[in-house]
Amino acid sequence: MASVDNKSWQKDAADQNFDYMFKLLIIGNSAVGKTSFLFRYADDSFTSAFVSTVGIDFKVKTVFRNDKRVKLQIWDTAGQERYRTITTAYYRGAMGFILMYDITNEESFQAVQDWSTQVKTYSWANAQVILVGNKCDMEEERVVSYDRGKQLADQLGLEFYETSAKDNTNVKKVFERLVDIICDKMSQSLDTDPTIVSGQKPGTTKLTAERPKQNQDNCAC
Repeated sequence: MASVDNKSWQKDAADQNFDYMFKLLIIGNSAVGKTSFLFRYADDSFTSAFVSTVGIDFKVKTVFRNDKRVKLQIWDTAGQERYRTITTAYYRGAMGFILMYDITNEESFQAVQDWSTQVKTYSWANAQVILVGNKCDMEEERVVSYDRGKQLADQLGLEFYETSAKDNTNVKKVFERLVDIICDKMSQSLDTDPTIVSGQKPGTTKLTAERPKQNQDNCAC
């Protein structure tokens, strides 16, 4: 089964038949479940045996949204401080971010503000962000309430979901919503600046981003 999944992933990664390609990043402290979240979405698999991501890794998935074929390049970033310089280098050109904390870990929740600041500092101005409180299957160990998560999201101007990679709760919904927000923003931008998309090849387009400038400014389980 693993070999089949691997062949499918390789075929998806090599496929050039798409209307848009979006680069997405999953960010947040170490051990909040970023890798499990990505594997649940890309491969519909879950294991608790993942070791901490070293540096950065990615998967590719093609989805259909609003009659468009959208190729997602999803980057799984390391949360440890020592990899921060590596991961922030990948913010450039990212169209969307899933900013994740662990509902059983207060420290990861407290770090959300810093991660949000990094997105504003290192990514381009139109990057879209969704705040995710992961591991909502672990209700007995919860230390961050849904209301606190929602309040912080409102404060940061972000949409908010609680998710579980283990139970597959809201995982697909978060990715689909992020893609929809990016598409909506892109449509608005095209109305004022048609050059925001450049031809990838006849019949396809690729969303592109400018080099970022420094310091630019729903469902509970």
